[in-house]
Amino acid sequence: MARRPKGRFIDGIVLLDKPTGISSNHALQQVKRFYQAAKAGHTGALDPLATGMLPICLGEATKFSQHLLDSDKRYLVTAKLGQRTDTSDSDGEVVETRPVNFTQAMLDEALGSFRGETMQTPSMFSALKYQGQPLYKYAREGKTVPREARPITVYELLFVGLEGDELTLDIHCSKGTYIRTIIDDLGEQLGCGAHVIMLRRTQVAAYPADRMVTIEQLQTLAEQAKVALDDDARYAELDALLLPMDTAVADLPECHLSDAVVGYVMHGNPVRFDGPAAGTLVRITYGEQHQFIGIGAMTDDGQLAPKRLVVSPQKTAD
Repeated sequence: MARRPKGRFIDGIVLLDKPTGISSNHALQQVKRFYQAAKAGHTGALDPLATGMLPICLGEATKFSQHLLDSDKRYLVTAKLGQRTDTSDSDGEVVETRPVNFTQAMLDEALGSFRGETMQTPSMFSALKYQGQPLYKYAREGKTVPREARPITVYELLFVGLEGDELTLDIHCSKGTYIRTIIDDLGEQLGCGAHVIMLRRTQVAAYPADRMVTIEQLQTLAEQAKVALDDDARYAELDALLLPMDTAVADLPECHLSDAVVGYVMHGNPVRFDGPAAGTLVRITYGEQHQFIGIGAMTDDGQLAPKRLVVSPQKTAD
């Protein structure tokens, strides 16, 4: 018999403003503890150096975290020119120092080469796996292993400013884009080398930046919850920060089911539905309040087949 997980069965998504100096997993464990949540997961790691938006999924929301992993991201990055490091950021060792000598026209041309669809070879200091081990483990052992270049898209790359030898850029990109690699490659194009000294993720999908909360804010509310006398209201302020779990799939078309067929879908059965084209992922709802119950896909024969369903939809965040 499976052991019952410890903690609260709370569902929703908190937009953490991750501080610098800690791993995404460490941040995740802190949030999970603050909420006393039975289950939690993050939606795409940020380097310890990086700060900014890290959506943390609690409870049933973890079922839809992959959709956020696959979403577009936006970053503000500052690079130090004239120095190249072995990790392409300031956490690494300087391996080469060169003079900084380029014109604005040269910079504009170099930046232009990164816009649009390109192929990018991941850094050896990434979490991608080779033969079951993360690349960064090989890198720390001084080993270099084969990595395949992967397609990425840079939708927007904006020049923000250049102060001395520090260049700041605003980058909107597709999933799987390594900003450190862009900066390292840019430094090589400019002939001076470069590495990241500041990286902040400002957006994930369409989530609003003003809904981000800090570790300190959550910790304060968690401490207040410990001494609350009213059990029903103990976590009210923390829970009020949660976004509904279906915000993770807000961009999917909605399939609203009638009461007559929702039971079939909730039991994992496909139903006839006049919806989008075959193969389209959809967001499934029912009832007057359009209660979210999971995601599905349209089949070739015009049916809606459930893919990931919410076990207890009544527990979703308001």
